[in-house]
Amino acid sequence: MDITLTSLETEHSRLLSDKIATQIALEGGWISFSRFMEMALYEPGMGYYSAGAHKLGLGGDFTTAPELSPLFGAAICSTLLPVLEGLQAQGLPTQILEFGAGTGKLAQSIMARLHQLGFELDCYDIIEISPDLAQRQKELLTSDLSNRSPNTQCSWLNTLPENYKGIILANEVIDAIPCDVIIFQDGFWYWYGVSYENQTLTWKVGMPVEQDLLTESLLGGNFSEGYVTELHAPANAWMHQVAKHLHTGLFLTFDYGFPESEYYHPQRLQGTLMAHHRHHAIQDPFYLPGLCDLTSHVEWSQIARCALAENADDVYLSNQAGYLLDARIGDIALEIGDPGNPEIFLPISNALQKLLSEAEMGELFKVFAFSKNLNAVLPGYALEDLPGLRGRNRL
Repeated sequence: MDITLTSLETEHSRLLSDKIATQIALEGGWISFSRFMEMALYEPGMGYYSAGAHKLGLGGDFTTAPELSPLFGAAICSTLLPVLEGLQAQGLPTQILEFGAGTGKLAQSIMARLHQLGFELDCYDIIEISPDLAQRQKELLTSDLSNRSPNTQCSWLNTLPENYKGIILANEVIDAIPCDVIIFQDGFWYWYGVSYENQTLTWKVGMPVEQDLLTESLLGGNFSEGYVTELHAPANAWMHQVAKHLHTGLFLTFDYGFPESEYYHPQRLQGTLMAHHRHHAIQDPFYLPGLCDLTSHVEWSQIARCALAENADDVYLSNQAGYLLDARIGDIALEIGDPGNPEIFLPISNALQKLLSEAEMGELFKVFAFSKNLNAVLPGYALEDLPGLRGRNRL
């Protein structure tokens, strides 16, 4: 792998590594992996998401579905529009709140499609922790709204409002919430944290994991010596808060991951943790702190349990391909492009391939959703119930 860094990038990563090393020393020579991941991604002015850097798109570190094609956001509107119309019929504001809106492309494509369908939102709000991405969103959406949807307000919030009535979206957000890593040794689970030895960040086994933090899959599974995986207490806590704050409406998220039976499969020996830099996938999470994105796959079963614990009416899970096809993405593609014109339709076809193909994003990426107080089957869905979670009585 050939990655050439500028002197500023090298210095940036070194300074953050030194700060992490200082934190490790202050905590007795060991920190949890979630603490390391939090600093690597979110340390003020230094972390990957809190320091200025070009993260998304061809020149960045990774590409998301909204960056590939506006078809992604347009298809989502097959689900969003009937929910928004239902809220409007109840005299409630028609509003969407998006966590981690990237460059703003998803918001742009959703509002463009709603406008095309003759529906204008009251507001589209964004919660964004990355200052440079927030600036890119404002540059894109401010001019776009003034030209297309002047009556729609777009605001950037610091926190999720309580008793929120509307739609909450999150595309590739949960995977970037810090996770903990654990390792199976001598018949027990141990915390697998971070130490600093010989001027290098390295793995180090910590104390045994408290039994009440382990799921039944981890307590009863047949795991080999040295098996490594992740626990997701911060992501689960985030899901609890989102579900608690949503009073009436829909939560919809897209991300890569598995239900727990697949997540903690005995053959998934090294977990799902991954670093990304300039479209390279990197196994070593300690590579270039502050310059690499760090992610882990989402464990959807526990996410669903958190939503149900906060009185979600229903939870849904499907692969991305199945959802998008049910949301008529193929018909929408034919609306905007002529298959008889290869120059126009070839880029559309290529985007569809990446969004739907099992070898690309179609199978690994999942769609998770829950509703609260909608009192109706969610339109636009043909989603499977999450395995083992067919109602609260199964928890």
